[in-house]
Amino acid sequence: MMDIEQLQFAHVPTTGVRQRHETPLVVASDTSLVGYGCLVDDPKTFPVEIVQWPAKGWRAIDPNTGDQGGVTEGLFEFCWRAGTLYATNNAVGDSYLFGWSQWPEEAAAQPSHRPREQVLIWRANYHPDGGQLFYPLNGGAFIVPLALPGDDVTPDKFVSFWCDGSRGLYLHPNVWHGAVVPLDDEAEFLDRQGRVHARVSVDFVKEFGCYLAAPLPRDPPASGTALPRIA
Repeated sequence: MMDIEQLQFAHVPTTGVRQRHETPLVVASDTSLVGYGCLVDDPKTFPVEIVQWPAKGWRAIDPNTGDQGGVTEGLFEFCWRAGTLYATNNAVGDSYLFGWSQWPEEAAAQPSHRPREQVLIWRANYHPDGGQLFYPLNGGAFIVPLALPGDDVTPDKFVSFWCDGSRGLYLHPNVWHGAVVPLDDEAEFLDRQGRVHARVSVDFVKEFGCYLAAPLPRDPPASGTALPRIA
């Protein structure tokens, strides 16, 4: 079990707003994920893309240089404590507070037995140096908000994908992703990604005055799945 008290977060969460932007929720499939990535059956043989270091001027990067960092992998652990989602990525040695199922100010008081109906996420990021694979080890369903590449990203460009947990999720380099959000109280994923681990982030609270939000249905979502009302 994850020791929450010992976690040192890579990013201090930004809070203090009472607005949320609801993302569309779709079932992840090879068709719906076109442009974002794909589903993965066998993580042992699936290749992670590595992006060559970009040239700063008109001279090209020499062949076979700028992309030797390779990949790293490890256990990505997630846990819900009351209404707060925590995680540790052992592949890169970082820990996170990813989001909440209620307004952050009330999340700690949420009874542990209460079903989580939504997630509020305060940031997202992408990796310019390589792709990233999340492969669930316990088979539980999860959701993840994604947006296509481009630094002029806004909350309305995100779509949340519902994954049934029977297959892994691979994301191309430069694809924006919010937290992987398990529906179960705890979850473990095999994480494989570029070893350089460059990260570009968006803070929804600071930049847009809202959280990115998605419902957390146990069953595959139907069109029109809506967020519950929160005070």
